[in-house]
Amino acid sequence: MGKAARRLVATTLLCGAALAIASPVAAADGAPSPLPIAVLDLVYVDTSGEPRDQTEAHAVRIRRFSDALRSDLARSGKFRIVTPQCGSAPCSASGEPSELVARAREAGAKLVLIGGVHKQSTLIQWAKVQAVDVDADRPVFDKLYTFRGDTDEAWERAEAFIAREVAALAPAP
Repeated sequence: MGKAARRLVATTLLCGAALAIASPVAAADGAPSPLPIAVLDLVYVDTSGEPRDQTEAHAVRIRRFSDALRSDLARSGKFRIVTPQCGSAPCSASGEPSELVARAREAGAKLVLIGGVHKQSTLIQWAKVQAVDVDADRPVFDKLYTFRGDTDEAWERAEAFIAREVAALAPAP
């Protein structure tokens, strides 16, 4: 198992069972304010053994996937995206889990979304996504999704589904 795969496993094993999410702070008009969330760039691991080098295509897809998650969650009105810094660059899910939570907390996030995508075979990929309550340092969401195919459409459908699932964590604005 390579370094990226070990980091992905360590990230997903950050904490134990899922707990209830803290309520967002109410705005002046009594409506809940969007919950600050850090959505880190997800990591990608390919152990499919396919002979064709798809490194560049996968780098583009995982970046688009991460960007679309941020965009979809912000568009829901339930979340406000914050960007934690790890040194001079934004943090990515490939970092040390406890450090990622600390950086997200410093950036003002109440949640940090971490995880990655693993291409297991020509047809099967899975996405592991975990949302961690940064104040309690515990996961409130921890799911493994499988999706078929390695096309833009397959990736877009998987991202849209995950975004809807994560958006359900927060109360409506």
